[in-house]
Amino acid sequence: MILTTFRSILAGSLLLVGVSSQAQVSAASSNTENQSTVDTLSAKPVYPQATTPPAIVEPTWLIDPNIVKPRLEALQKEIPLTYNSITHQFVEYFAFRKPSFTKTMLERKDMYFPLYEKYLKKYGLPDELKYLSLIESGLNPRAMSRVGAGGLWQFMPKTARLDFGLKIDDYVDERFDPEKATEAACRYMRQLYNIFGDWHLVLAAYNTGPGNVRRAIRRCNGGQTFWDIYNCLPKETRGYVPQYIGILYMMNHADSHDIVPENYELAIEHDTIQINSYLDLDKLATMANINLESIQKLNPHILTHILPNNTRNFSLRLPKNELAYFKSNRSMIMDSASKIPNNLITVGVELANQSQTQEDSVPIATIPNKAKEQLIEDDVEDVIKRKPKKITYKVRKGDNLFAIADKYNVEVYDLKIWNKLRKSGIQTGQTLVIFKENAVTSSEKYASSNTKDRENIRKGKIKFHTVEEGDTLWNISQRYGGISVEKLKKMNGIKGNIVKAGMKLRVS
Repeated sequence: MILTTFRSILAGSLLLVGVSSQAQVSAASSNTENQSTVDTLSAKPVYPQATTPPAIVEPTWLIDPNIVKPRLEALQKEIPLTYNSITHQFVEYFAFRKPSFTKTMLERKDMYFPLYEKYLKKYGLPDELKYLSLIESGLNPRAMSRVGAGGLWQFMPKTARLDFGLKIDDYVDERFDPEKATEAACRYMRQLYNIFGDWHLVLAAYNTGPGNVRRAIRRCNGGQTFWDIYNCLPKETRGYVPQYIGILYMMNHADSHDIVPENYELAIEHDTIQINSYLDLDKLATMANINLESIQKLNPHILTHILPNNTRNFSLRLPKNELAYFKSNRSMIMDSASKIPNNLITVGVELANQSQTQEDSVPIATIPNKAKEQLIEDDVEDVIKRKPKKITYKVRKGDNLFAIADKYNVEVYDLKIWNKLRKSGIQTGQTLVIFKENAVTSSEKYASSNTKDRENIRKGKIKFHTVEEGDTLWNISQRYGGISVEKLKKMNGIKGNIVKAGMKLRVS
């Protein structure tokens, strides 16, 4: 059969059919005896007597299963790439509903995959685990979830500090250090495999914790595989393994679905210098003629513009191709950049007056990122079940693709994919198809968790603020009538003090 194209989609097909409420999860392969399947209507797995998977009433697929299934079989190495109706949903999710995300992952992967491969090999882990970080963080080293998980591998602060010795303070958060976070993630996955001995259960435990997986096993009568305990897992975790399989497929076959990278991001070659004192990064960059953005990208774990006076053995990465002037004038530059300003006290190098030096606490290493670029953090199954709303828009005089995308809060790239546009030019009178997601963001979901809140949002009594580059909780609080930072954090379920561009915060 031939892959369904967007021409047929735009001729009348819906963009994606939700997960069928009556669909069952088929067996991983036809030669696996007595493997359980999951009846999504029941509370417990159903164990069929026959080895042949039960008949399934499938949704109308946009991609021919006869294309996806053999491709997954060919890609499979150590981690099973189970094909069933749910994993197929996630293939289509990344191919049709999130093509811009898939494109971005193709552009970023070469920046981090060599690092991942290095540590996966060191700890004897399957190479294909490198794809897990894509659904964890969107390959954004400064990604922060609303519950406080951070970095490429989304560690919670307590786990990072106590279990893996990562440093987290007001100046440095090593969850955002690609090297240290990746090694910690590999150590954690090795521990999880020693506990469960099954890679799908390892992935589930990485998402929800080993305790929740053990409880799911008990509730599902001792089921031994992810699919055995599917209905007993937390709701958001049920989509985690299928999501992993879906993005792995797309990273290897995106071009078959007309998704191609445009602007590759490559790792910056660097050297390191050891810091054992106070350091002003702004002054270092200015005096050394080094692009501050390059320092930020190389050191995403530095949270502020300074390193404190008690810094010891800190390896600061600097771009190799910008070091000529620094090497010739190192002593002069370091002496000047290491001089503590009069407005800072030396005991712990804390700010003398937080309210007057607020900019010093603004994270400088945030890589620009829109919230809509990232995967939904929670309740992935709920999002998949929500069919996108198909909208048609007739181009008016003076319109451009960028303004239309901004109006409907979608990506320009997605608009081009949906409408088979090779370039960004559009004509007056042209009809565009837009697929608008019905799901709300996790911030909105948190802030509108009861009926009264939802009604107030509808009436405009509850307001939201979209975080811009340079925003902090403090300046956002001042902008909206002096609401306290603590109240702002409580309303939005924020654990730490960091917000990133694109986040949508409730402010009233």
